[in-house]
Amino acid sequence: MFIAVLLIFCMSTLMVDYIDQGRLVLEFDLLFYAFGKPGTVFCAWIVMFAYTLLVPYYTMVFGCSFYHNIQHKLELSVGTALIFLVMQMFVLGLFPIYVVVHHQLPPASRFIVILEQVRCVANHLFICRESPKLPTFSSYLYFLFCPTLIYRDSYPRPEFSHTFSSRTLVLTVFHSILPGILMLLLCFFAFLHCWLNLFGELLRFSDRMFYKDWWNSTSFTNYFRTWNVVVHDWLYYYAYKDFLWLSKKKFRTAAMLSVFIVSALVHEYALAMGFGFFYPIMFFLFGIFGVALNFALNDKRQSPACNVIMWMSLFLGQGVLVCLYSQEWYAQIHCPRTGVSTVTLSFPLYF
Repeated sequence: MFIAVLLIFCMSTLMVDYIDQGRLVLEFDLLFYAFGKPGTVFCAWIVMFAYTLLVPYYTMVFGCSFYHNIQHKLELSVGTALIFLVMQMFVLGLFPIYVVVHHQLPPASRFIVILEQVRCVANHLFICRESPKLPTFSSYLYFLFCPTLIYRDSYPRPEFSHTFSSRTLVLTVFHSILPGILMLLLCFFAFLHCWLNLFGELLRFSDRMFYKDWWNSTSFTNYFRTWNVVVHDWLYYYAYKDFLWLSKKKFRTAAMLSVFIVSALVHEYALAMGFGFFYPIMFFLFGIFGVALNFALNDKRQSPACNVIMWMSLFLGQGVLVCLYSQEWYAQIHCPRTGVSTVTLSFPLYF
């Protein structure tokens, strides 16, 4: 399917260029612009990854080595935690935002930095909680590259690994280049299928359940569970179950709503930093309409007609996102603000 769509898109582009221009126009200006300033992006990634690799691990090593040998254990724990939180705020909190804003990175480069920031925070935030003892450095390094957000001391591996040819890698990259109208399928295919399976293959990571058959979902409840299993598991273990534990399992609906709010806020944060403006369309669609559809089209709906409704809602939502964000992007470039204040910066220019 993806190969057929890619071929049709290429043929359509070539035919339109040939008819309008009288020649074939093979330009990649948009691609080069979207992924511009790769050196800045790489340096930002190196800083975030080096911090995530070294600081949390050796903070645990330092704490464990001195904890049993001193009398003031509480002071040591509190002091170490405060120093770690301050470093966390500057390196993984403010530094990526500074890089994105100060260097005026283009959209794709912004998303790389911001999503890597979110991944780094999620990766090492719960290592101590999941591991009863200090993990080895090799296990921790392996975890940072694994296509998962849940830390384990060991992961299941296959008995042998398949050969990953350069031809497969090239085809995977080109299969990911799809037009904007298929953005939903592009994100699914490029990231959840190709990217995570690439690291799973290279690291011999057996658990390849990165997604399930979400396209057959007859309810949004099932769609949210199966679209992105990696993030769903993280939200289930660290947001939903923690809320139930704090409320002593009394407010399951509130726990579900808290998961939606957390997910919507992270999505909106990534889009705001990636595009360079605050336009909470994703937050309203995900946090309001997504919640409503989650309760309206629940697991009790098993009719094939519900699957049609689910797909229609997805494509309608994607159309709204692409339309409104594109218009706002154009307005941000060609319609400068008359006055700059905290209030005016909070409103979109298009309206």
